[in-house]
Amino acid sequence: MPNAKVLSEKQAVVAGLIETLKASASGVLVNYEGITVAEDTALRNELRKAGVEYSVVKNTMVRRALDDTGLSELDDVLHGTTSLAVCKEDPIAPMRVIHKFAKGLNGERFVIKAGFMDGKVLPLEDIAALAELPSKEVLLGQVLGMMLSPITSLAIVIKAIAEKGGEVAPKAEEAPAAEEAPAAEAAAPAEEAPAAEAEAPAEAAAPAEEAAPEAPAAE
Repeated sequence: MPNAKVLSEKQAVVAGLIETLKASASGVLVNYEGITVAEDTALRNELRKAGVEYSVVKNTMVRRALDDTGLSELDDVLHGTTSLAVCKEDPIAPMRVIHKFAKGLNGERFVIKAGFMDGKVLPLEDIAALAELPSKEVLLGQVLGMMLSPITSLAIVIKAIAEKGGEVAPKAEEAPAAEEAPAAEAAAPAEEAPAAEAEAPAEAAAPAEEAAPEAPAAE
């Protein structure tokens, strides 16, 4: 029978696993049997870059933690060697990194046993499908790119106009010059009209002077 110190240490490990599982968006259980130290080191580096926590666990302890967090369906895979990979931020990361690593080893010495996401157990085929998706950052970038594409197009047009020195503005300033031309032409006839009217009285006065000498001839 284990002494109080050992029992306390085991309880602390289980409590830590429970906390990890509850805080994780997803995770996978792996049979890591057969990989070399160099391969294990390379795997841990890739998982660390992706923000994935990875550790070797004892089946008895992880079973207690899984049962406490409502994932008792995973108890059946807890035999042989077991490691646990979880992530709090990116739910696809553990599956993507582990699945890629397993494919590199042809699935002979490193096998995914089971996985979960948002507190639900996932079939192995679903884990494989999710593992092929891009990372969270890539997906967000693609969505953002689609959202910003109309804004980007508008910005490109505005930038092009600015680089041309505002060629559109001078065309708008030429419009008043075209409007002044009819006004000048309309003013010319108005100035000529009084000259024509001034000649008319001179022609009317001439017959009056010719009629004056004819009066004495009547005698």
